[in-house]
Amino acid sequence: MINLWRTIRYNLKIIFAGKFLWFLLASFAFYLFFAITEVINNQSVGEGDIYNLILFPGVLLVFYPSVFGIQNDEDSRILEILFGIPNYRYKVWLVRLAMIFVQVFVILILYGYLSSVLIYPVKPVEMAVQLMFPIGFLGGAAFMFSTLIKNGNGTAVVMILIGVALLIMSESLARSQWNIFLNPMELPDNFNAIIWKGIVTRNRLFLGVGMVIFLLYGLFNLQKRERFI
Repeated sequence: MINLWRTIRYNLKIIFAGKFLWFLLASFAFYLFFAITEVINNQSVGEGDIYNLILFPGVLLVFYPSVFGIQNDEDSRILEILFGIPNYRYKVWLVRLAMIFVQVFVILILYGYLSSVLIYPVKPVEMAVQLMFPIGFLGGAAFMFSTLIKNGNGTAVVMILIGVALLIMSESLARSQWNIFLNPMELPDNFNAIIWKGIVTRNRLFLGVGMVIFLLYGLFNLQKRERFI
């Protein structure tokens, strides 16, 4: 157990390059800012509002390790070691990605509990599960682009541009299964609940499959050693 804990701590240190605390504080600061704004601007707050409130802090938590993970390996001179051991890099990055998503999931649950106490009662675990679909989709996409671009800053620019484009498109795709930021906790006005449930199910299937494809393609790109070293 001691060796397992040391391994987890060591990999987290590489993933976040010693900046995890700052990103956690930034995520919490954004959460507080959006929470205060939500309470001031809305007299009635529901589950849908809490979902939107927690979404961006969750994306922020997964953004840095997914975008800068490859570059942090290179800066730490770990990339050469990973490529020097056959298939070892897949195991390392699978474990790291699992650690990132589990860590974000736990923090989302904590945000859910905090929201239940301060703003509106929700089911924190269910809320966190729903939030992990868009967060996992964007995290998987960021990891895939990082293996293609091989530069953290370049990947960050690409992901920011994609995020802005998705936000703009979300207005026209508000009730579509293809909307990355679809809010399953908020039933649109004058909309059949059964139809809405079907749209949410297909949306979650789309996001889940997309996340898996992005992650597998990113791991596949790690086979091309000559592109990294």
